[in-house]
Amino acid sequence: MKFSRLTHDPAALIELFEQGLTVLGAVHERPWHDRLQLIAEGPSAKLWNSDGTFVETELHFSPADTTGPREADKEVFPGCPLTFRLAEALRHSPMPLERIVLRPLDSGNVPAPESAEKVWHQQFAGSSRWHMEGPFKAAWHFSLLSLVRCEIQAIDQHWSLHRLVLSLPQGEQDESLSAAFDFAQVDPDPQNPLDWPSIEHSHLRPLLQSALEQDLAENLASIRLRQQNYLHRELERIDDYFEAYERELLDRQSRSQSESTKMKTNERLAAARAEHQRRRQDQVQRHEIRLIPHLD
Repeated sequence: MKFSRLTHDPAALIELFEQGLTVLGAVHERPWHDRLQLIAEGPSAKLWNSDGTFVETELHFSPADTTGPREADKEVFPGCPLTFRLAEALRHSPMPLERIVLRPLDSGNVPAPESAEKVWHQQFAGSSRWHMEGPFKAAWHFSLLSLVRCEIQAIDQHWSLHRLVLSLPQGEQDESLSAAFDFAQVDPDPQNPLDWPSIEHSHLRPLLQSALEQDLAENLASIRLRQQNYLHRELERIDDYFEAYERELLDRQSRSQSESTKMKTNERLAAARAEHQRRRQDQVQRHEIRLIPHLD
């Protein structure tokens, strides 16, 4: 489930920074509705200095339509690096695996046989026969839920937020639980005994990667098409330049009678062809798409 992008809200952001910086140990004061003065050292200061040295500064939470140059270390604006650094600093490392039991979202109602048969045929389209051997019985179903921020590095940088709910152990996406999770309630004292499955972290990585790629398929398709168009244009420009240069060298070589000139021309041709391939490979690397997930 991909979340809709939030609008830039300076009031919500200043509350986020107040709470987040307090957790990280900074001291702050709000002198104005869109200003935050702070003193930070250690973990909180790493938002500005990688070594955590002392910082005293004022942050300005500017509206989205503000024009003019930005100060990335003193201003919070859409896509501001300080916001992402704060999110990274607030994450636990290593990530804890928390276990919770949810109350049934449908009050535990047993489905009618007709409804169950319909769902069965939807899930197993190749089956022709349906037969219930006994009544429905309550059982535990285990899912992995994760919140993932995704960074796509291309010509432009793209960010998105995803809630991934995977049915275990196969890892199919459970879109219904993902959409209804905001309304779920925790069951602090489940009545039936519960035997939690063992989780291998190495097994979860490919499941999460596959689910994220499915969520991003539409976005990646449009980004890939644009990257290919840009790359095609750049490769054509490079090819035209070096082909013209090689024609000029060959033309000079054909008119020259000097062996030393012909030898130098051959050396230039070899260097030009090597440089041609290097420039092409450089453009291919520049137009790669990098997908970087951040598990929150």
